[in-house]
Amino acid sequence: MHPFLWFQDECIEHGSQEPFKVRLHVAKDILMIQEQDIICVSGEPFYSGVRKTFDIIYLPQMSFGCILKYSGSEHNIPVVISKISKEQRAELSGLLFIGDAILQINGINVRKCKHEEVVQVLRNAGEEVTLTVSFLKRAPAFLKLPLNEDCACVPSDQSSGTSSPLCDSGLHLNYHPNNTDTLSCSSWPASPGMRWEKRWCDLRLIPLLHSRLSQHIAGTDLCRPNAFQVTAVDGVCSGIIQCLSPDECIDWSQSISTNISNLTKHNIKKINRNFPVNQQIVYMGWVEEREQDSLQDPVYSPKFLSLRGSSLYKFNSPPVTTWDWMRAEKKFTVYEIMCKIFKDSDLLDRRKYCFGVQSETGEDLYFSVELESELTQWEKGFQMATFLEVERIQCKTYACVIESHLMGLTIDFGMGFICFDAATKAILWRYKFSQLKGSSDDGKSKIKFLFQNQDTKQIEAKELEFSNLFAVLHCIHSFFAAKVACLDPLFVDSQGAASSAATSTSCATATCSKLKYTT
Repeated sequence: MHPFLWFQDECIEHGSQEPFKVRLHVAKDILMIQEQDIICVSGEPFYSGVRKTFDIIYLPQMSFGCILKYSGSEHNIPVVISKISKEQRAELSGLLFIGDAILQINGINVRKCKHEEVVQVLRNAGEEVTLTVSFLKRAPAFLKLPLNEDCACVPSDQSSGTSSPLCDSGLHLNYHPNNTDTLSCSSWPASPGMRWEKRWCDLRLIPLLHSRLSQHIAGTDLCRPNAFQVTAVDGVCSGIIQCLSPDECIDWSQSISTNISNLTKHNIKKINRNFPVNQQIVYMGWVEEREQDSLQDPVYSPKFLSLRGSSLYKFNSPPVTTWDWMRAEKKFTVYEIMCKIFKDSDLLDRRKYCFGVQSETGEDLYFSVELESELTQWEKGFQMATFLEVERIQCKTYACVIESHLMGLTIDFGMGFICFDAATKAILWRYKFSQLKGSSDDGKSKIKFLFQNQDTKQIEAKELEFSNLFAVLHCIHSFFAAKVACLDPLFVDSQGAASSAATSTSCATATCSKLKYTT
């Protein structure tokens, strides 16, 4: 991966939205975005972070002689001197330098004033001006100063009456057309033994734990070409990182996503130490949820999903405390919901990696992730969570009605389907999972099961009515999926100790539940 990329800041104002070159470094738990800057590497940096207050005396026929960078309160940065004219008051004083931020003028605090307001205060300051300034540490990058190989400042346009490209506003204080403006190393603060070097400095540090990577324009299905951004859990974002090619973008995105995933897995292990076996976390991660009521363009919002114990949790932000788990936006029973990975033909818009969740009430939720690897992680996590919970509970009973009589249907992991009288507990019929040859439902309350009689080989139809149709259908699907998973040695081996513990815990529950029925 090429370390040098282009950066555009959408999260905080820099006074310019033009992309500029940055360097990326992905560490185990942090994303470092670096920009090139001129810094003092030797000598006494008296200018850095230190306020200076001094007087500049007015002389006849002489302008103030400096140009201010268009920043000010609109960019949350004090007005900065971007240019100093030769033989004018600012230069002759020897006290002002390019990169100085003006904090006070004659005792008036102008730190949060707009550019035009600072200009007006200077023009009305009188014959003697008392300034309080402080050198802006990031001035070279902020002013977008051109840098040559020996790290010196490159002279600007020498022609009289023209403005340097560094001047954003073009507002000259008492400007005289005969002045020659020059940007040179002499305009920078200097002292004996001081040495400047061009180095890569940290522009932004993004902690990767629970960070969210996105290649799409926020809230839409529009994918940025060859670009992405990373948003930390506290809301701080990286800005738009523009890669050199599609392959570069995929490589960087995958590398960052892998580190986020590894940190999440490590964090899950730590959290699970404090939870009982039946409340273990299997999956945590960011997704984008599509609003179902969107009539025109699709609208997406970030959500944080977690599979823990018997439930799927949906949050607006990652849970940190026990109280956070109780305040989930929504909570679903994992074996009573259905998950579907969408093929290209099933997608609703231009987002590529999407899946759907149908709740126990029939509500359809539509989610999107950024990378195929993230979709695979979710699918494996959901399969594992469902399997572990079915293994733990072993059976689930639902109330139903057959010909106006109240009955119960038990879906048993070991025995199959058992229908019994709710009042007497007497068993009416039972079938193994392998005997179910088909089923249909009316989408409201009724399910018709088609079972094959083991002796006669005839198909026997059983129609039952439920008040929670979708929960029953999804539960049956979950039990079938768990039975199939048991036949896959790779899947069974991947459970590890967690599955063994969950199975042993469920044995007592399974034994007790089977004692409910009489023959």
